[in-house]
Amino acid sequence: MKLRADVVGNIAAQMREVERDGERASSRALGKAGDGLKEDWRGQITNSGLGMRLARTIRARSYPKGQASLDAAAVVWSNAPDIVRAFDEGALIRSRSGFWLAIPTEAAGKRGLGRKRVTPEGWEQRTGLKLRFVYRRGAPSLLVAEGRVSKSGRAVRSRSKTGRGLQTVPIFILVPQVRLAKRLDLERDVDRWLRRLPGLIVSNWKEGP
Repeated sequence: MKLRADVVGNIAAQMREVERDGERASSRALGKAGDGLKEDWRGQITNSGLGMRLARTIRARSYPKGQASLDAAAVVWSNAPDIVRAFDEGALIRSRSGFWLAIPTEAAGKRGLGRKRVTPEGWEQRTGLKLRFVYRRGAPSLLVAEGRVSKSGRAVRSRSKTGRGLQTVPIFILVPQVRLAKRLDLERDVDRWLRRLPGLIVSNWKEGP
């Protein structure tokens, strides 16, 4: 018995077509994985109560752009990496000046000058009230102001000429450092998409005749 095998068609062209199929499959798979990881990271951030603004800093891009390649890659990143990393790892925050971190109380309000973060200096400029340092042994020290508390719970200047309703209101709590709790697990989503990647490549591979 004799067996004979013949190659039908141009073998080089057929191999090139297989290679192109692989390039397209790899690029599509990496693109889907990158977009999926981006959405998972955004979901983690919003579900952790960190807000849509921070979630929207997560971006994804595939390479090479607009071209299929066996060396395709996807990059997922944040435009606010320091903030995201702090909640992913759990960061210890200290004052830049080496003194105190001023944590605003409810009486300080939610926004400072120009809707920026509330700071002692900005709070004094906004309210016209002066802050006074109060040392407490065995407890966090305070920055307080002499004023009255409005119906919304914010400290404001007293309009009474007799001093009626005037009280000492804690505006900032002073602490040497604050440790942020770990609220994200970004590596978990990375591992899940890496495990799915081979299946994505296979499912995006165009089968020949």
